[in-house]
Amino acid sequence: MAARPTAAPPSTSPRLREALAALPGYRPGRPAPTGPDGASYKISSNENPYPPLPAVLEVVQAAAAQLNRYPDLTSADLVDALARALDVPREHVVVGPGSVAVLGQVLQAVCGPGDEVVHAWRSFEAYPIVVALSGGTAVGVPLGAGGRHDLRAMADAVTERTRLVIVCSPNNPTGPAVGADELEELLDRVPDDVLVLLDEAYAEFVRDPAAADGLRAYRHRPNLAVLRTFSKAYGLAGLRVGYAVAHPPVAEALRKTAVPFGVSSIASLAAVASLAVREELMARVAALVAERERVAGALAAQGWALPRSEANFLWLPLGEGAEAFAAACEAAGLSVRPFPGEGVRATVAEPQAGDRLLGVAARWRAEHAS
Repeated sequence: MAARPTAAPPSTSPRLREALAALPGYRPGRPAPTGPDGASYKISSNENPYPPLPAVLEVVQAAAAQLNRYPDLTSADLVDALARALDVPREHVVVGPGSVAVLGQVLQAVCGPGDEVVHAWRSFEAYPIVVALSGGTAVGVPLGAGGRHDLRAMADAVTERTRLVIVCSPNNPTGPAVGADELEELLDRVPDDVLVLLDEAYAEFVRDPAAADGLRAYRHRPNLAVLRTFSKAYGLAGLRVGYAVAHPPVAEALRKTAVPFGVSSIASLAAVASLAVREELMARVAALVAERERVAGALAAQGWALPRSEANFLWLPLGEGAEAFAAACEAAGLSVRPFPGEGVRATVAEPQAGDRLLGVAARWRAEHAS
């Protein structure tokens, strides 16, 4: 039998969107290395170090028997539970597979080619990625002193092409929270037809009484939406559950842009179960806040000048030394999140991880003190 002719390789590849060529890839936190003593601690991804509570695990294990079935398209039980817990109308609640996915729904709802999205920078690195995928243009406004949002500069950056303003409070990766008065001033200046999205992924860790409370502000601001997640305080990062609270018609638009069946049955049930044991979970959050204050205080005593963090992480403004410091942490069995040329973000986790970070930081100060 004659051999079949080999097809010539195509001279061109399928045409892809030009925007993808310039799109930065999202970089996850590095895995935990093994230290000289065999211990390893991953504090690079802002994960909750505690495992799920037994009541949540029981629900997850029971739900695994129904993996052959599609989840509820509307996640009705989770929406109902959130509406009760937050004291908001259920039609104002929209859930999705992680807060980044819900952010994508927001962009799909409000942004198109030529539209602009104003956000602080440095801030959550997914913002410019998701904006570019929507066809819009990201307008990054430099942070002010102390790693804080410069909300007045952000208001100044709003133009007739602006469709969305994103405020990250507490700011990832630097940690400071936006003040309530600052947020109100921004909302006073932003046109009513421009949506303001308050990303509160770390809201449960905030202890500053002057900090903005998105749910309180949204009640009297129709153009304000609040974005939150179950990944951080609730410890469900592996299940991907996020949600937005917004007035109609914004919430209705977010439901239209959602991926069908995006929130799995297991994720939805775990989130509902977590809300039912919120008091126990918040005790864990309180322990992490106490650890945050312990480590931040010890770093300050070493001579580090840190922004005031209201999240579950700390920011070390190392500048050009960020990657070298991260390498020193890896050698000690500790993974942190370096931002080259800027600084290092370290998640607050087990006290043992905090002690190890303090040891590396002390040695670094001793070796690099001028």
